[in-house]
Amino acid sequence: MRIQYSPNIRIVEMTCTGNIDHRVILNAFEEGADGVYVAGCLEGDCHFQKGNFRAKKRVNAVKKLLDEIGLGGDRLEMYNLSAAQGPRFAEIANEMTAKIKALGPSPLNSPAGGCCGCSKEGATN
Repeated sequence: MRIQYSPNIRIVEMTCTGNIDHRVILNAFEEGADGVYVAGCLEGDCHFQKGNFRAKKRVNAVKKLLDEIGLGGDRLEMYNLSAAQGPRFAEIANEMTAKIKALGPSPLNSPAGGCCGCSKEGATN
């Protein structure tokens, strides 16, 4: 049985969510993602001991940063689930897709987007 979820989801696999760095998340937005979610082990069930707790702290820090720069921290979420919860993964993917559609495109992807308000194609320094 194949579990279906939104086709616009791009999966980036890592050995542990504890390895996720704020730059990885921010790069996803820079590369055009309208939203990002991190799926990690169940809390207290990390093979690398505290990796998912570190990831949660980092995700929360990036959410605050996204709010501060006007992108919106609600475009980033973290979920904890086990590898055996494939249907839950698909459910989360569909929930996040619906949430991001309701929020609309990222301000970085708008014609006047970008960090300085210039268009991406016409950006000059």
